[in-house]
Amino acid sequence: MTDEAEAGTVLVRETGAGKFQQEIMSGRHRFIADEPVKVGGLDSGPGPYDLLLAALGTCTAMTLRLYAEHKKLPLARVSVRLSHKKVHVEDCEACESKDRMIDRIDRAITLEGALDDDQRKRLMEIADRCPVHRTLTSEIDIRTVERTE
Repeated sequence: MTDEAEAGTVLVRETGAGKFQQEIMSGRHRFIADEPVKVGGLDSGPGPYDLLLAALGTCTAMTLRLYAEHKKLPLARVSVRLSHKKVHVEDCEACESKDRMIDRIDRAITLEGALDDDQRKRLMEIADRCPVHRTLTSEIDIRTVERTE
């Protein structure tokens, strides 16, 4: 297997260290993902859901920055705090089963700067328009094939 990820792709492969540790390659960037010690990992990097939350958080912040610059809004700084959990859904009319678990992502956005109420409201609307948010809330088609080296 090559040590380089093809342009426009992300390559993930086992490192051989611990049960879960993975090397992630995106172009010239390299980092490690893992699981916490309590589930058998080495805790040497963020876990898969941490990376998912990071993708949503970074996309949200970048989208807000681009919008604020385009509209010349006085947004000094944006930060996004996210968490993920499985929650039990009761009395859910849209759910197939009444005892189904769903994924919930809580996202708290802090907007710093001399923004008025209308600008803050608009930025919060724009947050839901980041590409990763749109991907996560749309129907996703993941196609899996076996690749031979």
